[in-house]
Amino acid sequence: MNDILVIGAGYTGMMAAHGIAHRNRDARVTILNPTDRFTERLRQHQVAAGQELGYHRISAIVAPAGIRFVEGRAAAVDTAARKVALDDGRELHYDLLVYAIGSSTPKVKGAFTIDDPALAERLRGRPDGVLTVSGAGLTGIEAATEIAEAYPEMRVRLLSRGEPGSMMGPKARAYLMGALARLGVEVRTGVTVTEVHDDAVVLDNGERLPTDTTLWTTGVRVAPLAAEAGLAVDDAGRVLVDAGLRSVSHPEVFAIGDAAAIRQDYGVIHGTCQSGIPSAAHAAESVTRVLQGKAPKPFRFGYIHQPVSLGRKDAVIQFTNHDDTPSRWYLKGKAAIAYKEAVSGSPLKFYRSRRAIPARMTGRTGGRRNPVPA
Repeated sequence: MNDILVIGAGYTGMMAAHGIAHRNRDARVTILNPTDRFTERLRQHQVAAGQELGYHRISAIVAPAGIRFVEGRAAAVDTAARKVALDDGRELHYDLLVYAIGSSTPKVKGAFTIDDPALAERLRGRPDGVLTVSGAGLTGIEAATEIAEAYPEMRVRLLSRGEPGSMMGPKARAYLMGALARLGVEVRTGVTVTEVHDDAVVLDNGERLPTDTTLWTTGVRVAPLAAEAGLAVDDAGRVLVDAGLRSVSHPEVFAIGDAAAIRQDYGVIHGTCQSGIPSAAHAAESVTRVLQGKAPKPFRFGYIHQPVSLGRKDAVIQFTNHDDTPSRWYLKGKAAIAYKEAVSGSPLKFYRSRRAIPARMTGRTGGRRNPVPA
């Protein structure tokens, strides 16, 4: 019996583990994660604003599929012996390994990150204070609008080098900027935070801005585990994979989601749930083909949208071309809210399904409902 080990139980790791288990009843599938709680990463901005989400235990989600859950943190991967050492001294053997550790926002002294559980408590204690959000990517925008809506007396400031929504078409971007203005979010562009203090941030132009809380949403950090194990990685530390999502240096290792440098005809995929889940579903099929003595098929992925929550009462969806450039179409308001909620809530439904998860989840198969022409 083959031992399949999945490291990381985020969206991608959970998708891969379930896909493998459903397709290979004679394989032992194990998923390793530091905690037993499944984190809904797409909804972290809601948690920051003080909203309570459901508590989902990984062990309970994977048990019906016959997947073994191990709570622990991977400390090292021994590719020669095909085992993973945990930081408490335990070891897990594998025949095939799925590397799904993902990425995170770098920790900056004096600032919170969106996944810090202490952030919500901090904001509740200062409902009329000043929040400074560094970085106007999707995480920064969603956090700023969610918190501004939840705490209308709070002064929310969004700082960024570029313009919020710069990846969107002009009309969707204008709608986004209108929502920021409506919620009273102060937007400052062309600036970078260089220092974070307890009571202020310092900009690259020397300006000092008073603040009660700083939220850091810019930058991406990949765990060094793959590089330390001797896997071929790119400059960012992501595992270099072939068309079938196998490590180019260690074919017994598959890498998916943010942890992998997945190249398509338009370039290397940037890490999002939108691309991570399809890569996980494809990896499950690729693992199955390897167990059957077949070669994996090439992975093909195209983007379809850029969904952005603007609090609980508004949203905007920019539909895209396959290379993530904006198309003519977008959704706004109630239609966008419904669309975004469906997208954010879908993974758990797949994990709990007793059917095999389809591998061809490239993002180009769904229709567009009620788009607004740009």
